Amino acid sequence: MPPTIYANAAFHTLDPRQPRVDALLVDDGLITATGSYDELRAHAPAGTESVDLEGAVAIPGLTDAHIHTASLARSRHEVDLRPAGSLEEALAGLAALEPRYREGDWIFGGWWDFNKWRIPVQPDRTGLDAVCPRNPVALTSADGHTVWANSHALRELGITAATPDPAGGEIVRDEHGDATGILRESAVYPVRKLAASGASGNLLEQLEETQQYLLSMGLTTVHDIDGPDALDAYSRLLDQGRLDLRLHKLLAQDDLNAAIRAGIRTGQGDAWIRHGAVKIFADGAAGSHTCHMSEPFPGGGNHGMEVTAYPELLSLARKAATAGIAVAVHAIGDRANHLVLDALAEIRGTTREHGLRHRIEHAQFMQRADVPRLAGLGVVASMQPQHCPSDLPILGMVEGRGLASYAWRSLLDAGATVAFGSDSPVEVPNPFHGLHAAMTRTNGAGEPDGGWEPRERISLLEALNAYCVAPAYASGEEDSKGRLRAGMLADFTVLDTDIFTASPAEIRETQVRLTVTGGLVRYRREG
Repeated sequence: MPPTIYANAAFHTLDPRQPRVDALLVDDGLITATGSYDELRAHAPAGTESVDLEGAVAIPGLTDAHIHTASLARSRHEVDLRPAGSLEEALAGLAALEPRYREGDWIFGGWWDFNKWRIPVQPDRTGLDAVCPRNPVALTSADGHTVWANSHALRELGITAATPDPAGGEIVRDEHGDATGILRESAVYPVRKLAASGASGNLLEQLEETQQYLLSMGLTTVHDIDGPDALDAYSRLLDQGRLDLRLHKLLAQDDLNAAIRAGIRTGQGDAWIRHGAVKIFADGAAGSHTCHMSEPFPGGGNHGMEVTAYPELLSLARKAATAGIAVAVHAIGDRANHLVLDALAEIRGTTREHGLRHRIEHAQFMQRADVPRLAGLGVVASMQPQHCPSDLPILGMVEGRGLASYAWRSLLDAGATVAFGSDSPVEVPNPFHGLHAAMTRTNGAGEPDGGWEPRERISLLEALNAYCVAPAYASGEEDSKGRLRAGMLADFTVLDTDIFTASPAEIRETQVRLTVTGGLVRYRREG
């Protein structure tokens, strides 16, 4: 493509030295100059073309700093029970879809949330047995940490009354000791492995389709949390010239040793695909009551689950850091976050030696004293603002405990780097929904009035930085991504709304007109 001037737009650059410009000169995938159209045209190379953006507002390409793109790609072809308002509606929805599967085919998907059902009853295998007697069914909960399986699936998985609970997981049992069909935390790993196999279809084709969906949201980079099959599919798309979305690929914990033997280090790669941190699970999830808390959940002595015990967590973090691989630790409960910071404090010397940027994924509930500690250790808080309004039905469990909950304001005030993502398919990967949640701490209907714990709200500019500048820092790419200035990658998003003058509700409904990566239009809204 010849050099191009993208002109007649309000480019909000997120560059403090030049916050707004009217035009960008792009050549060979990079921004070579910014300014007014006349300035750029006067110095542009011969043959430079122009694209009129018709006065639209444009921002740097957005990054989803925590997304499961393979799971999202598969979920678009699987059962989706999110609309169900009760157990009966969930079973009816599944029964309506069952005929499209051949007998014996696995049925995956789910994204059910019993916390939001009119009667929040924990489901079991009996309902699934009744509506799907011909197929093994394994349906993942909305938070991704629980599986609801039928008897056929339990048999296929080899789960009987004699099967012990795995370390860091639970096979829920009835009063007779039989599996109820609910699997938690590490007990779901065999289902995840199956769902990541050919039983779920052609991942390369599904990811190619899904990248267009993500580009339509204004995303130009994703920090992917899924497995090596996703990396392989993206690599093949790149080799075939079909990759339009940049990838920062985190490693799975099970792949750490192989990565070390292969000489993989955090930050290796090119402008399209780079290796990231290794993902480690410290605890579970809030919705499943498996996040590790200092105080028990209401109604019992359950403190959640320490999925990776502290000695192993510390050993894994030290092993990774010594090999030049950063860690990205899933921690939701306040006790889990405290222990993760303890581990990262233990290895701070190795961290400095290798110049690593560790991350905590989610960091939803923190002890107040741990907020400045996270900032002081230089740990990136990789958070998902949409989780706050989505979790409204269960947030009563943490009120009155003095915790920093979804504490974006407190973390930023402490000097921490806060990077935003969606955790899709847990949430819709729409960053404008995330901006709205970060600014208001309400759901799409504006509830609760004034926002939940409104002192933790942040501004639009701060939230945009969390979707652009902070993820680039987290991936070690702040010199090439996150802002619009000369020398940076020509990745930007053109909007149908001036989000800088719009209300939060209008920001939430923003649509993307164009998404550009490497100077090329990869998505164009029709109509």
